[in-house]
Amino acid sequence: MDYEATRLYMLSLPAAWEDFPFYPHIAVMKIRHKMFATLSVDGDIARMNLKCDPAEAQMLRDIFSAVLPGYHMNKRHWNTVLLDGSIPAGELQRMIDRSYGLVVKGLPRKDRLPLELQYGAERLYR
Repeated sequence: MDYEATRLYMLSLPAAWEDFPFYPHIAVMKIRHKMFATLSVDGDIARMNLKCDPAEAQMLRDIFSAVLPGYHMNKRHWNTVLLDGSIPAGELQRMIDRSYGLVVKGLPRKDRLPLELQYGAERLYR
């Protein structure tokens, strides 16, 4: 997946939206007002930061050389993923879905329940 395919996939998630609170070249993907990913291009390679369970974060770093500790993030809970073509698209989508689901689960009940009613838990927590 390249930058644009990744961006479109992230924005296809229920109620996801794009913001640029840091710099105009760093897209921040949000659900409600919580970040679930960043997406940017550094040179020729796009990269994204994704939230992750700490044990899974380390496992992904061990498996894929394109998965690094989260740049400018809590390195225990976030990974930086290089979109260099070395990770299959299905795995990238799974990582994005996981990040999104973790953030939705962490939303306050008043924000989370309407999403679950509108979209269904299966779609939010893939």
